[in-house]
Amino acid sequence: QVQLVESGGGLVQAGGSLRLSCAASGRPFSNYAMGWFRQSPGKEREFVAAISRIGSSTNYADSVKGRFTISRDYAKTTVYLQMNSLKPEDTAVYYCAAQLWGVGRSVMVSEYDSWGQGTQVTVSS
Repeated sequence: QVQLVESGGGLVQAGGSLRLSCAASGRPFSNYAMGWFRQSPGKEREFVAAISRIGSSTNYADSVKGRFTISRDYAKTTVYLQMNSLKPEDTAVYYCAAQLWGVGRSVMVSEYDSWGQGTQVTVSS
């Protein structure tokens, strides 16, 4: 399995921005579609964004569309989540996920093969 390590979380005021990073290692990066999920206390893990293996296709949850952007850098084997216009309801632990041979459309937790440890994002009002 590919190993994933997230970074970039933190505390930000509403309306601010953060960029999350997820460094992948151990397997060919281009074999994996990549996704971001988030989980708040007492809630199930939910889909945020995904990107295809070649980066040509992206998919977003309606709640983040127009505010968040997913991208990937093959030289750095890293996937990013740029989060703008953050809201208090975006507060959650954010997880990076990888799907072998995926096409970047999967929105279910069960469809992903590898997960990072998560990074906390807190948006204050």
